[in-house]
Amino acid sequence: MYQAGALLGGLGGRPLPRWVIGYQPPSLFLQSSLLKSTLSKSSPHLKHLIKNAGAGASMTFPMQCSGLRKNGHVVIKGRPCKIVDMSTSKTGKHGHAKVHLVAIDIFTGKKLEDISPSTHNMDVPNVRRTEYQLLDIQDEFMSLMDADGGMKDDVKLPDSDLGNEIQKAFDDSKDLMVTIVAAMGEEQAISWKEAPQGN
Repeated sequence: MYQAGALLGGLGGRPLPRWVIGYQPPSLFLQSSLLKSTLSKSSPHLKHLIKNAGAGASMTFPMQCSGLRKNGHVVIKGRPCKIVDMSTSKTGKHGHAKVHLVAIDIFTGKKLEDISPSTHNMDVPNVRRTEYQLLDIQDEFMSLMDADGGMKDDVKLPDSDLGNEIQKAFDDSKDLMVTIVAAMGEEQAISWKEAPQGN
């Protein structure tokens, strides 16, 4: 050990201490643990960004504005919308063609508009529709089951005529199928029908 210390170049010809000679860098596991510890002490905003980096990436995808179509979907002012009208116009001799979009928020029904150069990309939401069997309604939340038997109980009964219709049909002991639309982290019932009767 003395020779190893001398070879490593001690201070003033003296051997290095044993703890220096035996030092090894932290393992990858330890480094990972230290990183996690640091992140756990970071701001809530940073942790939110890290947590949602993967999930958020799949909520939308880019599409050139000129590729959008009526009845398709687009994100306007951070909201998932269905396009109800669009028109293209030129802005002067050297201007680029601009697309005027009129769309309806798929959750609130609010009308939104945007104007964008046709060559620019816009975000398009990944919109998913799933049909569930309605099992129960408790405290204004629906208890739902999908085709594979998976349970879901975090979708609120709509505060609208649609919600009233679902509640009345359920109270009348009808077997119901409810269609849930999901986009950008939000979910909402958009329609219902009576479940088909078995043979």
